[in-house]
Amino acid sequence: MVKSTTVFKLTSCVQNDFIDILKQKIMAFTLETGSKAIDFNLPATDGKTYSLNSFNDSKYLVIFFTCNHCPYVIGSDEVTRKTAEKFQPLGVTFVAINSNSKNTYPEDDFPHMVERMNQHQFPWKYLYDESQEVALAYGALRTPHFYVFDEERKLVYTGRGVDSPRDTSRMTINDLERTLDELTTGKSISVRVTNPIGCNVKWDGKDKHWMPADACDLVW
Repeated sequence: MVKSTTVFKLTSCVQNDFIDILKQKIMAFTLETGSKAIDFNLPATDGKTYSLNSFNDSKYLVIFFTCNHCPYVIGSDEVTRKTAEKFQPLGVTFVAINSNSKNTYPEDDFPHMVERMNQHQFPWKYLYDESQEVALAYGALRTPHFYVFDEERKLVYTGRGVDSPRDTSRMTINDLERTLDELTTGKSISVRVTNPIGCNVKWDGKDKHWMPADACDLVW
């Protein structure tokens, strides 16, 4: 009887370990909280090229993957603008990155990025990741997909901005603003991971609905 109980406990432990390892493997596509920000070197719509070091003067950094055409982006950009403007005086800098393939959606190409920024004058830098290497490095899943970094450039939050980005009149939760409120006031981040809501990143040479096999929702 003792032997049987011991075997059961061992089997249960191995099973739990296996589940943990499986989760880590599946979730490895997207940068995990606690990870350091990954460097980049990308052209922006203002004619300059930016790397991670370009924002060393900023206390906190919000990097988000976006594009020109996605209705979830278009629907929530003004809410994102208000959040960016609210936290700029507190040392928060927003950096937008478009990694969508122009071969999938021509309106996501660089000239259209410049046109959109000229039209809307968003309070962030808008960078072009034509090779899609940065999107892969960060594990960007959708547009928009937000990553919030602290003073040490460690990831404290990743996921959605709001719970209804396509129609913000129905919004009940602003996860991005809550996170920045907590971060800038020295509080613990209450929710560190949510599922981003939006169109999937448009990977070059793939169907517009395709996602990498190891990409998945962040929250089980």
